[in-house]
Amino acid sequence: MSPTPHAPDAEGAGPRRHLALLVPLGVVLVAGGLFGLVYTGLATLTSMLVFGWLLLVGGAVGLVQALESRGTGAFWPAAVVAALNIAAGFVVIRHPGESAEAFTMFAALLFLTGGVFRLVGSAVVRGPRFGWSLLQGAFGIVLGLLVLFDWPRSSLYVLGTFFSLALLFDGLGLIAAGVGGRGAPGPVPAPGPVPATGSGPATGSGREAAPEGVRHSGTRPSEPDQKRPDR
Repeated sequence: MSPTPHAPDAEGAGPRRHLALLVPLGVVLVAGGLFGLVYTGLATLTSMLVFGWLLLVGGAVGLVQALESRGTGAFWPAAVVAALNIAAGFVVIRHPGESAEAFTMFAALLFLTGGVFRLVGSAVVRGPRFGWSLLQGAFGIVLGLLVLFDWPRSSLYVLGTFFSLALLFDGLGLIAAGVGGRGAPGPVPAPGPVPATGSGPATGSGREAAPEGVRHSGTRPSEPDQKRPDR
């Protein structure tokens, strides 16, 4: 039985519909990113609270897994890590402003040391991308120094700016995936059955009847030579 002509469209409509759902989610993330870029202080506190709750939930899940592995060698390391995550989550949630200052200092030192290592490495190795590595190292050093010189006031906008930019670019990526997937072609339909070449009924020997043009062309199939009687 041959498949219906609407079967490929029905099969491809499901994935395209699911990809189209990414568009409203991307719009929400873009709106949140733009709002965070305007109100960076609020975005910083929000990012700290989200990070604290993630630590708290992750620590609770790790503690449950540690309790399930009692009697093994992995119990104590898993329990210690889970307890540290829970304690850090409580501290970040109770003191989001001080946590933002500490994380901003850590980010500034990370930018500074990363830029120094990249700058020194590019000057020593002098590879084919020497110019780009030198520029990235100098940019990391300048960014780290700017954050350090304005610390602790920089903790009010640095983390919030990074958090908002991450939301913005993630939202744009979801919108692009949803719009591109909605216009993508559906799956290629499977080939149908090959129709039979003959149109007439089969003969008694199992062979199909010859076409009409061959039967009325006046030609006869070759027969084996028979011995004629002598006159």
